Amino acid sequence: MDKPTTHIRIMAKSSIHFDISERKVLLRILDIAHVLALLYVMGIAFDFDYFKINSEHWMWSIVLTVYLTVFATIFELYDLQKASRFNVVVKNVIITSSVTVLFYLLTPFYTPTLPSNRLQIVYFFLAINVALLVWRYAYITLISTPRFYKRVILIAHVQEVNTIVASLQKSDPNYRVVGYFNTAPSDGRIIHNLELDAITFPEINKMAEEKTVSEVVVGTPLSEGMTVALNRQLIKLLENGIPIREYTQVYEELTHRIPVQHVEKDFYRYFPFSRSNQNKLYLFYSRISDLFISVLGLAFGLLLLPLFLIGNLLGNRGSLLYTQKRVGKNGKRFKIYKLRSMVKNAETYGAQFAKVKDKRVTKFGRFLRRSRLDEIPQFINVIKGEMSIIGPRPERPEFVKDLIKKIPFYEVRHLVKPGLTGWAQVNAEYGSSNEDALEKLQYDLYYMKHRSFFLDITIMVKTLSTILFYRGQ
Repeated sequence: MDKPTTHIRIMAKSSIHFDISERKVLLRILDIAHVLALLYVMGIAFDFDYFKINSEHWMWSIVLTVYLTVFATIFELYDLQKASRFNVVVKNVIITSSVTVLFYLLTPFYTPTLPSNRLQIVYFFLAINVALLVWRYAYITLISTPRFYKRVILIAHVQEVNTIVASLQKSDPNYRVVGYFNTAPSDGRIIHNLELDAITFPEINKMAEEKTVSEVVVGTPLSEGMTVALNRQLIKLLENGIPIREYTQVYEELTHRIPVQHVEKDFYRYFPFSRSNQNKLYLFYSRISDLFISVLGLAFGLLLLPLFLIGNLLGNRGSLLYTQKRVGKNGKRFKIYKLRSMVKNAETYGAQFAKVKDKRVTKFGRFLRRSRLDEIPQFINVIKGEMSIIGPRPERPEFVKDLIKKIPFYEVRHLVKPGLTGWAQVNAEYGSSNEDALEKLQYDLYYMKHRSFFLDITIMVKTLSTILFYRGQ
């Protein structure tokens, strides 16, 4: 095999990089800083009275900061995949600033009263847009570039490299595996589709000495391929200040999923459940929140009932509500309520997964699904205690029986109440295969491991994004 030096030579000498959490914090802080800075300059340089930054009106800046942070989160300005594409950023910035300014104008008790010169509102709106767009362009041009990539060496079996690298780099656009050390007997293979070469011990030393590597990820079980020589080499890397991390930990951090298929043997040691699952105060808060949100949701559903009746009569031509058996907490079965979105007798040939562009879904039903309005009746299940607002989506018994046989530890997701929305619903793509079920299980287990008040709020915000961007399925 030819010496794979091409990729090593093109790497920058600097090993400076920003982790996912650091980049999100950077975006949040500098979004606010640039907006307030431009508004401050406008207040000094021009006759701009609507918004002033001084000790007398400090509350105005705090309210603007809160509104901007909340709506920027809802409209995905802190989604790193989208934050690296300027065309997407422009759209999300305009939507965020529009809603922020609207709410700012509608709360005059905490914000300035409307100016006599209404043109100042336009200047206020334009200033927020300009500040955000200029800073975000600078972020894409200067920070979201190869100079700040996190460069990683992977220790793994050659047959697993393809899958591991693809999963990591898909999750973080700034995460780059620059080479892999093959723990299997060398067979001269190179993974051409990833432009990634196998490296040797001397090349690992060279990378470490030149500080061109940020981290080493070990994707091989300790009992497979970890020779004495390799362990000594890893110790040398540690002595040079290069962190060494296990693949499943990195995978969880980047993807916010539990790689259950890689931790089968040590699952119960690796997977400690969140203390919130047994915390009575958290469970009490969750139940009160479930009841409060369900009452509001059902009230909203009653307001839209005429729309549902007319749409169902013209588009679906069947009963408005229908029920299905689902598997709940501890494997207990219950009937879930939904608004009809498919034609009558949609499962003449037995239970089957719904598919993308499923022909059984009516035009009105597609609107209900994409807007998530078809799930409003499930607030009844929440009030009855069969479901929670947040949790793994309940699956049908016919599918669960098959998935338990094919996916390791699938039944673990039944240790908590199923939810109306969940971590898998706001992160995973719509799918109908066993592979898709495995991905959703990974997200569900991550939620169960990290379940908390903060994660619940994050899921609610992401659910709002899903509804507002019309991404339901």
